[in-house]
Amino acid sequence: MVTNDVKEIFNGSGVGPGRPGGEAAPAPAALAAKVRTLAPSMTRSMQRVAEAVAADPAGCAALTVTGLAELTGTSEATVVRTARLLGYPGYRDLRLALAGLAAQQQSGRAPSVTADIAVDDPIADVVAKLAHDEQQTLADTAAGLDTIQLGAAVTALAAARRTDIYGVGASGLVAQDLAQKLLRIGLIAHAHSDPHLAVTNAVQLRAGDVAIAITHSGSTGDVIEPLRVAFDHGATTVAVTGRPDGPVSQYADHILTTSTARESELRPAAMSSRTSQLLVIDCLFTGVTQRTYETAAPALSASYEALAHRHSPRTR
Repeated sequence: MVTNDVKEIFNGSGVGPGRPGGEAAPAPAALAAKVRTLAPSMTRSMQRVAEAVAADPAGCAALTVTGLAELTGTSEATVVRTARLLGYPGYRDLRLALAGLAAQQQSGRAPSVTADIAVDDPIADVVAKLAHDEQQTLADTAAGLDTIQLGAAVTALAAARRTDIYGVGASGLVAQDLAQKLLRIGLIAHAHSDPHLAVTNAVQLRAGDVAIAITHSGSTGDVIEPLRVAFDHGATTVAVTGRPDGPVSQYADHILTTSTARESELRPAAMSSRTSQLLVIDCLFTGVTQRTYETAAPALSASYEALAHRHSPRTR
């Protein structure tokens, strides 16, 4: 039996969590990316629903909410909660997206998922599989990136007195990349991978400053702590994460979601997560450069000129 709550959401009148004001549901192209990104953080019953719609969008698009619940061995409420977590106001909206995704797959525009890299794969196959996975990671990140949140983060960065960026491990490399990009256009930016320095610098931040945490898991304590301190001191805070529902989101004014790629024995998650993180920071940097072009362009030219002699053949 369908409850009143389920009926309300199924009919599209309910607004999913995190989508205030009834924002438009993700386009079909973003559905597969959403499933790959959010499935690891779902309950097992919700994962069964998500895996089913990702594996057979055409078949699931033909099912009622009751039919999909029976197929996955779950409940109608679980199906509806999964639809809402994926960004759709109700199950009816999810079915429409599934139908659109199925049409894309049938037309050949949606690539199939490649197999994991095996120990005995020829190097040519390794190259092909890695290239496909990198392309899929970038496509998933682009499809799932909230451009409203991105625009707000760009606005804050362009006007910031100072920007602190926190990241450890592979994410620390991404933090350094963003910091040096911002420095090249004349902005004050610092990347911190040492948690003690990150916190002691965060206490100096205030309103008008920006703090950015980069964490694939969304639960890295050494990154969350300085972001919390910056948040408490009034700085605008941004999280770049593959887990938008993770602990880091508690202290983030703006959340930029990266793709969560599959991890394999020969390819740790850090490799693919860094690819999606680099895309997000490139979007941030490009947006800031556009907003500050009058000062950014001369700063970039000056930095190129300062390094030009280092890229020219030396003569005796």
